[in-house]
Amino acid sequence: MKTHVEPNRYNIVGPEVAPLLRVKDLSVNFKTKSGVLRGIEKVSFDLHKGQVLGLVGESGSGKSVTALSLLRLIPNDVAELSSGQILLDGVDLARLTERQMRQIRGRDIGMIFQDPMTSLNPLMTIGAQVAEPLRFHLRMSQRTAMTRAGELLDLVGIRDPIRRLMQYPHELSGGMRQRVLIATAIACEPRLLIADEPTTALDVTTQAQILDLLQRLRNEMSVAIILITHDLGVVAEFADEVQVMYAGSAVERAPVDLVFSQPAHPYTDGLLKSIPRFDADSERLKSIEGTVPSPSAMPPGCPFSPRCNQSRPDCSQIVPTLTEIAPQRSVACFYPLTEKRALS
Repeated sequence: MKTHVEPNRYNIVGPEVAPLLRVKDLSVNFKTKSGVLRGIEKVSFDLHKGQVLGLVGESGSGKSVTALSLLRLIPNDVAELSSGQILLDGVDLARLTERQMRQIRGRDIGMIFQDPMTSLNPLMTIGAQVAEPLRFHLRMSQRTAMTRAGELLDLVGIRDPIRRLMQYPHELSGGMRQRVLIATAIACEPRLLIADEPTTALDVTTQAQILDLLQRLRNEMSVAIILITHDLGVVAEFADEVQVMYAGSAVERAPVDLVFSQPAHPYTDGLLKSIPRFDADSERLKSIEGTVPSPSAMPPGCPFSPRCNQSRPDCSQIVPTLTEIAPQRSVACFYPLTEKRALS
């Protein structure tokens, strides 16, 4: 285990420090029978060592596509990386061959997938699956890898790890399977961990345990984490910065405290207002009318304009770009809410 480093609650690093991961104008298109459709367009962000970036948004906003694109896990016959850079310590992953990417996956970048039951091989024992990256990347012998696999299961809070090594995924609970995925993802002590909805299918108690585990791993290993979730409560508790996604693009990026206290984009504001609150009396829960547009039926101008209660005529004519409106704060909106607060 690496040296313990205690991160700040809002671990925002100055521009003079080179980021561990720099994503620049990443665009991915899907190939369909009806033509090429936009998956994500010009997504950019920096992530430093020990930081947690939360990617939030509704289903279909482009969160998981972004994560899969970073690891180049979308098959070439399904989608293509049309432009952009994915710089990991200065190395552009977008230009690497598949053979080179296999050396990156699992060793430098680990991923916790959303559904452990479909991510784990039902025909392989837990021990064999946790040991696999150790044998592939670190060239451990089978005996040494199995010993380390037991240590990893113990690290992620699985009781009686030696017995669990011989079991199969269907013999474990949902929370335990999620812990197995985490153990596999951190086996080679990666510098970056991508967690795609790691708590979605779990009960509240197990969710808290998984988040505590991720926080402990972050503190002890100084691993950078991209947390993909639709649960804003999880983001408020765990992330340092937030990038809000909508229809395949980033619409807001800022430190987590600013996003929750002073949202700049109407979509972010709508997401926050849709959360049930116990400190306010309300007969009806507020919601954002409509749905995220399909890539095959994108509206003209701002993709959010048909659902936006702040929309003006020019919003449906011109596409806004993500623009810095204050230090460490960017928004893709012609009329950000922060300006309205300043005027009032």
